[in-house]
Amino acid sequence: MAALAVVLLGVVHVVTPTLRFLDGSPRSVWLSAAGGVAVAYVFVHFLPELAGGEASVGRMAGDTFGGFSERHVYLIALTGLMAFYGLDRLAKVDRSRRAGIPVTDARGASVDVGTGAGVFWIHMGSFGLYNGLVGYLLLHREMTGPISLAFFTVAMALHFVVTDYGLNEDHKAAYRRIGRWLLVVAVLAGFVLGAITTVSDAAIAALTAFLGGGVILNVLKDEVPSERQSRFWAFALGGAGYSALLLTL
Repeated sequence: MAALAVVLLGVVHVVTPTLRFLDGSPRSVWLSAAGGVAVAYVFVHFLPELAGGEASVGRMAGDTFGGFSERHVYLIALTGLMAFYGLDRLAKVDRSRRAGIPVTDARGASVDVGTGAGVFWIHMGSFGLYNGLVGYLLLHREMTGPISLAFFTVAMALHFVVTDYGLNEDHKAAYRRIGRWLLVVAVLAGFVLGAITTVSDAAIAALTAFLGGGVILNVLKDEVPSERQSRFWAFALGGAGYSALLLTL
């Protein structure tokens, strides 16, 4: 079942840039609903897991820093959030800088430019690690079993739709030509690594915390800005509906 899940996640990367119904303003109800589902998974499922993994991460770090060790897992989640906020700002600033440079296609029509090559590869490297982490956690979550796997896979698949849409907006043709395929390879590589290695409970808690922080930022950065004209009702409905399902676990 886990193998089917990783294939589904790879397919999401391949097809999302081709889904034209996600385009336009105000923001697509499907993107807002998908974001709500991903955030619900973090708050209803990931955060309780973090509380459970707090002790193991603290033991791994030792008692050198006193009360600080009790908060390691939350600091890791904050690190994930901050890291992806910095990456998003890097892409947005680079796009704004390049927007003043006129670019035309072979027919002389104006083309909306994406980021430069340097920012593109930084983004692909970081999101490649992010995707590899998701692939790894398909096999090494704190809560195991087919139902847990199904909830995780659905949440991450919808989350990938949201992140892929944003990456396609930032990087344009480079993402469609190269980037999405790199992310497919990354999630498959993470899955293979998970199949051949085993790490401690503390490491799983730390990886889960970092991913949780990244999910929160990557969803809210697209839902919160007013210029996005996000669909609050779709976001709330997705979050509330998935929360209700998660509470049945």
